[in-house]
Amino acid sequence: MTLPAAFLGAPIAHRGLHDLTDGRPENSLAALRAAMEAGFGVELDLQLSSDGVAMVFHDYELDRVTAEKGQVKRRSAAELAEIALNGGTEGIPSLRQVLDLVAGRVPLLLEIKEQSRVMGPVDGALEAAIARDLSGYAGPVAVMSFNPASVLAFGQEAPDVPRGLTSGSYDDPEWAPLGQARLDHFRALADFGPTGACFISHYHEDLGDPAVAELKARGVPVLCWTIRSPGAEAQARRIADNITFEGYMPQVQARD
Repeated sequence: MTLPAAFLGAPIAHRGLHDLTDGRPENSLAALRAAMEAGFGVELDLQLSSDGVAMVFHDYELDRVTAEKGQVKRRSAAELAEIALNGGTEGIPSLRQVLDLVAGRVPLLLEIKEQSRVMGPVDGALEAAIARDLSGYAGPVAVMSFNPASVLAFGQEAPDVPRGLTSGSYDDPEWAPLGQARLDHFRALADFGPTGACFISHYHEDLGDPAVAELKARGVPVLCWTIRSPGAEAQARRIADNITFEGYMPQVQARD
């Protein structure tokens, strides 16, 4: 299992090519369409509805990007579809809608959002829902998560779909409750092999980490998140094979 070459070509639009000033909220179908029209790959986030449907949404709660409140997982797929994203006219899309719209035209990088909130065991419901939707999909697609348990669970459901680890240095204070020993474990990318991962998407300011260098020396594809300027892109590309970006328009460049 390897990451398709398409992921190492055109830059990947983080949560789609979103721009609220143009009516394109993050993780919306409008942002997805704009990214495709511009020739970019697309990164999207996945959460689970109350009735077991994989939905395209970043946060646990609805509050930040909609007028509703409460947890995504407390609403059905039909209910979520009726909730308009702030700044746009469309509701929260399902993964199935995204796959039907993209139909293999651009690479899709799908992030399973961490469900346990403590990087712990998962029940596999979201991973199974994603695998069901991806069954038979012919376009370039890859799935990743911060939580190694999600990557492992997804691999058990869909062993032939490329999977990777979303990663970083874990220096942000929000990670501190996990404890130093676990953070050191994650920082070392120790779960790369056991999860069957074939790529990483690493925080761009931490691309110099020794664990990243070790994987890159082995030929493992290194993506990075989230680039927000041409200068940061130039710096990241010294190490990363491709970028995930937002807030500016990078050049679409073919892979050498």
